[in-house]
Formats: sequence, structure tokens, C-alpha cells
Amino acid sequence: MGKITCQVLKGTRDFLPSQFIVRRKVIETIEQTFEEFGFEPMETPALEYAETLEEKYGEEGARLIYKFTDRGGRSIALRYDLTVPLARNMAMYQIDKPFRRYQISPVWRADKPQKGRFREFWQCDADIVGSREIWADAEMIGLTYFILKKLGFEDFTIRINNRKLLNGMALYGGIKEKQMGVFFRIIDKSEKIGWEGVRSELESKKFSRDAIAKTIGMIVQEGQGSDLLNRMKDTLKEIPAAREGISELEEIERCLGNMGVTTNISFDVSLARGLDYYTGPIFETVIEKPRIGSISGGGRYDGLIGMFSGKDIPATGTSLGLERIITIMEELKMLPVTSTLSEVLVAVFDRSLVGVSFQVAAKLRSAGINTEMYLKDDKLKKQFSYANNKGIPLVIIVGPDEQEQGIVGLKDMRKGAQLTVSLDDMTQKVKEMLRKGE
Repeated sequence: MGKITCQVLKGTRDFLPSQFIVRRKVIETIEQTFEEFGFEPMETPALEYAETLEEKYGEEGARLIYKFTDRGGRSIALRYDLTVPLARNMAMYQIDKPFRRYQISPVWRADKPQKGRFREFWQCDADIVGSREIWADAEMIGLTYFILKKLGFEDFTIRINNRKLLNGMALYGGIKEKQMGVFFRIIDKSEKIGWEGVRSELESKKFSRDAIAKTIGMIVQEGQGSDLLNRMKDTLKEIPAAREGISELEEIERCLGNMGVTTNISFDVSLARGLDYYTGPIFETVIEKPRIGSISGGGRYDGLIGMFSGKDIPATGTSLGLERIITIMEELKMLPVTSTLSEVLVAVFDRSLVGVSFQVAAKLRSAGINTEMYLKDDKLKKQFSYANNKGIPLVIIVGPDEQEQGIVGLKDMRKGAQLTVSLDDMTQKVKEMLRKGE
């Protein structure tokens, strides 16, 4: 048999232990904050019927869904995000509401790979199902804020807008309601292609130049700022949808203030978020440096679950992009350098004492200490080198003399110091040295 060419599919990656350990630390921080806010874990399948996902993400999203036909002739798709599977799930099961759930899982998109963007990547989602109150949307924004603070971010901005306000602005500019989905998907590209690019693409979609000029002119002119909502309230006072959207944003601002979230927040009318299912407040987070696109995004999607259940069930949620967060943390050197989870290596003095080494390892493991047993018949020098290369801080040696005296040799690889300790006191001494970093 010929040699197989070893490669990973473009847009996917292997994670070696040193990489996955730090990923897991980031995941644990996010997971812990989700649970502090009362969210409960849930999991949905990687595979869905294609019809479950189709027509939920707009024209652009539909192009990126991975679809195939299985052996039974069924049209199957890999999940594009975690929100639509949640909506399907909520339509299938009777769960007390309001219901808070989180899910941290991979998703797949047939996108062009680039910095911080992959075809297989992980999302960290939290959603509240069953509450119409804008308090739930404020909770989502506050949740994102506290996660990023816990991860060590300082220079970030959570941009906030409302689809109702955008709808009002579009109506004010002369955009017909049935055209708004296409209009907002193009507006959402402003950071990538610039406003001239947006104007050009809107013209190619047969929007009138007057409507484009009036709507974009208002978006660009109003932009953001501390008095944005008051300015918009005056300009759009005759449009009910806009008034409602502004009122909801004011309520979000009050709630965030009560949570202690008064920085890193910006109300920004240029934020559109292109997915078709958003119906109210929308939000996303950008890091000022390095800029690689948004690292979180979300909003209210009151109509999505009803597409599956036939019932009107409100919902809101947020999603943090794990890959982009880690890419930025790596670039800013925010991640710890950790190559192993092993805290102790139990060396093997020689073949005749391998049983004793196993007993020592078992004693340490039963005490909750991550313990690796050396599994080759090598010289001690090579075993010490192995521990040093992996970054294992402590090595335990039991030779014939140590066995006879009921003691163990304990070597601190960080300092090169070695001491002896009784077998009875070994576990406590190891814990002390690990805790103090001695």
C-alpha cells in the first residue's frame, strides 16, 4: 500500500495538547460565566435535515451551508450555527420558560478561510427563550461584557442597535418593507467594502438612488454618540417602529447601568447584522486592535422558533466566536504558556521496581493530583529530560534504598532541587509544592 499524503482539509485544524489546553482554559472561563448568569448546558446534533437550516440565514448564508445526500437519499446539512438547531429543539420539547441555555460546540460554513475565519470553528452561545422583556437583551449584552473582562480584554466595544430602528430609518428613506432583508444584508458589509461599495451594490439590486442617498446619509451622519438616541427620536418621531426601537435601546441602557456596565458600550445605527431572523435589539463586539471582525454577535429573534412550532415564542441570544477570541489573545500574548496538564512524573528506577512506581502513581491520582507514569525502561537522566521538555514540575523516584526506608525522592524540575519525604507525607508535600510553586 502506498504512503498516504497527510493533510487537513483547508479551513480546519488539528489542535496539539499545548494548543488545546489553553483553548480549554478559555472555554472554561466562558462556561463558568454562563453558569454564573443562570444558563444551563445543552447539546444539539452536528447534522440536521437540510430543510431545517435552509431559508433561515438569507441569501449569503444559504451559500455557505454544507449540504450532502446520505445513503438513504436524505438531504442533510452540517449545522451552520447553534441558534436554528435551538429553535428546532424548542419546538420539539415542552420546557418551562423563560429558559436559559448555553452551548459550546463546533459549526461549519463553506466560507473562504482567512485570519480568524475557518470552515470548522467553535461558537459559544447563550440564549433566553420565552421572555419578551428587553431586560433579556440587556442580560445578553452584560453577559458578553463580563466574559470579555474575565478573559482579560480591556480595549473592546459592544455595538448596539435595533432592527426596529433600522426598519424605521429604511422607511424614512423610502425603502419598501419587502426589500429590507436584502437592504440590511448589504448595509452589513459596510466595514468590509466601505460605504461607496455599499451604494454600488444597492444600485445593482435596483434600489433607487434617492432612497440609497437618504437612508445611508442618515446612517453615516447620525452614526453613534452619547446623544444618538435623542437625535434619532426627533428625526424619526413620525415612524412607530423607530420610536419603539429607540425606547427599547433606552431600556437596555438603563439595565446595563444597573448591572454596572457603563463602559465599552456604543449605540451605533450603522450596525445591521445581516441574518434575516433578527427582529429587535442587535449587538456585536469588536476589538480595536487587532481588528479581525466581530468576536461576538447576537440579537432578538422572536419569529424564528415559530417557524418550527407554529407558536409565537420570543427569544434572544448571543454568540461568541472562540476562534477569533483565541486568535486575538494569542496575538496580544494574553494566553498562558502551558504544554501539559501533568503535575507529577513518576519515574521508573528499573524494571524490578515498576510495580512500586505504579503504586506511587495510584496514590497521587487518588488524591486528585495529575500524575503521569513514565512507560519506558530508560535511564533516569532521560526521564528527567522528558519531564523538563514537557514542563512537568515534579518528578518522584523510588529506588531500592527509598523502597526499603519507606520514602521517595522528590525532584523539583523548576529549581533542580531534590529532597526526600516519607511515603505517608508524600501527597501532602506534593500539594504544598504545587500550590506554592516552590
